[in-house]
Amino acid sequence: MHDLKSERFTVETGTHILVQVPQEAADRVLQAILSRDILPWGDYDQVSFTTQPGQQQFRSLPKGVNAPTDHAIKVACVELQVFTCARGANLEPILRAIYDVHPYEEPVIQLIDATRTRHNRGMDEDNPNRFWNGDPQEWVPAPHRGK
Repeated sequence: MHDLKSERFTVETGTHILVQVPQEAADRVLQAILSRDILPWGDYDQVSFTTQPGQQQFRSLPKGVNAPTDHAIKVACVELQVFTCARGANLEPILRAIYDVHPYEEPVIQLIDATRTRHNRGMDEDNPNRFWNGDPQEWVPAPHRGK
């Protein structure tokens, strides 16, 4: 996908998975994904992102389990986003896990071919912009303060 070469980072290809889900079920969906892929990212794992609640819109058609609606319905949802190195048929166990725990008949799941960068370990560790080289900011997790 990208023919990038750098001494600062490496490039990997995979899949960006986006799942729209009611906020109450987001952690259950994330745990299902993690049961199939620990979502490693360099020196970290279980890397995910969840948006603030927004509104998902849909209209039920006569073919589904739910009663058809004559107008669109809006439901508060978040979007859970993860990157996995899995592609093609290797995505099936992750997607099956999502379908198994998602509360919807037809979950909104998007699969996007993606490229990510990963730092080359040991580089730039004395950079004054790294959070560990300055006073702890409020967003820094407690276990990482005062390192």
